[in-house]
This record gives sequence, structure tokens and C-alpha cells, in this order.
Amino acid sequence: MRVFVTGATGFVGSAVVQELIAAGHQVLGLVRSDASAKLLSATGAEVHRGDIEDLDSLRSGAAKADGVIHTAFNHDFSQFQANCETDRRVITAMADVLAGTDRPLIITSGTGLLAGTGQIATEDALPPAASNAIPRVASEEAAAAAIERGVRALVVRLPPSVHGDGDHGFIPALIGIARQKGIAAYVGEGLNRWPAVHRLDAAKLYRLVLEKGTGTDRFHAVDDQGIPMRDIAQIVGKRLHIPVVSKSPQEAAEHFGWIAHFAGFDNPSSSTLTRQWLGWEPTQPSLIADLDRPQYFKV
Repeated sequence: MRVFVTGATGFVGSAVVQELIAAGHQVLGLVRSDASAKLLSATGAEVHRGDIEDLDSLRSGAAKADGVIHTAFNHDFSQFQANCETDRRVITAMADVLAGTDRPLIITSGTGLLAGTGQIATEDALPPAASNAIPRVASEEAAAAAIERGVRALVVRLPPSVHGDGDHGFIPALIGIARQKGIAAYVGEGLNRWPAVHRLDAAKLYRLVLEKGTGTDRFHAVDDQGIPMRDIAQIVGKRLHIPVVSKSPQEAAEHFGWIAHFAGFDNPSSSTLTRQWLGWEPTQPSLIADLDRPQYFKV
């Protein structure tokens, strides 16, 4: 298949590109800079210039492909709601040219939408509120609207920690805070759970959804079902040689700053159905094994 990939040089998207090419697919990757174009060309993929603000470039890329994998997202949390609405527009634009065809549109969402219920999040679970209360739900709302228009839209929910070499997400943010403040902290008893997946295992799942995804519209890219936050803090403390301490919910807001919500939320998530449907089996290291390496702590 010829696959249009957004975020083609990003942390997850670049792994998806490599996975697709290794499996014999052709990749048309969205890039917005000369540097990214050079990186993408070196992988053997074809370059498509544009960005997520240029809806015409997205439509033309989708029109040239047998399927679309959308991994691009602006993770600037200072304008999170606006970025979520941008993602809605991106999905809607690509759906414009896929409606009435059998060409898949695979979008990215998160298991975090299902956090805080006290239940293990499963693929058939729906977010407890709409996007006016949980902004990131906008992507799944856009996918549902696309399905109503006759688009074969499929959702891959990523856990809060997608880890591996080159990680620049929540785990490095926690390490940076710990290094700055001289303590590795967790909230309360630290029993709130983070699901996780290695980026290479996530990439394999995107490919399997592209090739085999039928019968459902939501899949969970989850390896570790739920790692207690205290366990993560203990590895950080050990590697940085600093104390590991508990923070009350009130103290956590000041200590963790913008990441406080994520540091305290409980999001155990299952991928049992995804594994049954697609035969997906993660083979890369778990989050704890991956984190407990020098690479994560290089300054």
C-alpha cells in the first residue's frame, strides 16, 4: 500500500514510517521543513510538503494514498484546547477525500481520555464526557463523524508514556523536574497507574491496524497495563541519586507544574481485545526496564 503519514519525522511517526517500509509499503510523509525532508528521504519515503495548519496539503496527501496514518499533534499544553480543535479540523479535512472509499484513516487518541474511572480502560470504553469537558476527545469525535460520512476511520489510543530512545514526553519531563528540585516525587501513596508502550511496538500496531483493522474502530497500543507512579519515581531517584518522596495532591500542583494532572491520574488500560483482533504482541522492553538505563538520564 501507499500510505500517507502525518508526523512522519516525529517520535512515534518516524517509527511508523520505518515499520511500514520494512513491511514492503510505500510511504508518503508529511514534512514542513527542509531538515525534516532530508531525514525522511533518507528512510526511503517520499516527501510531501505541508503541515497540519495547511488543510489543502493534507487533502492532497490523503488523495494520493491507499491509506492514512495520522500521528501529528501539537503538544504545546499552553494552548491544548486549540490544538485539539486543530486536530479535529485535520481529521475532517482528510476524511473529505476518503469518504465513500475503503481506504483507512487511522487517527491517534489516548487512553488518558478514560482515566480516573477506577476501571481498567478497554477498547470498547467511551470517554466519560465530550470535548467541551475533555478537549482531547475532539479527535475521537472527528473520527466518529468521519465514520458517519462513510469513511473507514480507525482509532489508535496511545498510553501517556510512549517510551524508547529519543523520548521527549512525560517521562523526560518528570526526570527534569526531579533533577531541578533534588527529589523524585509521586502523589499520595503513588499507587496511581500509568500504562505504557515502547515506540517500536506502537509502530507495529499502527501497521497491523492498517493491514487488518476491521470489526471495530478503536485499538489500544498498551504493553504495560498500569505501572504505579511510585515505581517510576523510585527508578528516577535511584538513577539521579536523590530521595524519593510523597507529595500531597495540594503540594503536587506546585511541585510538578504543568504535568501535575498527569503525575496524579490513574489510567490502567488493557489491550486484550487489540491483541485478539490483530495478533499484536509487544516484544520491546517494558517501561521500567527501558527507564532503568543511562540513556534516559543523559543531560
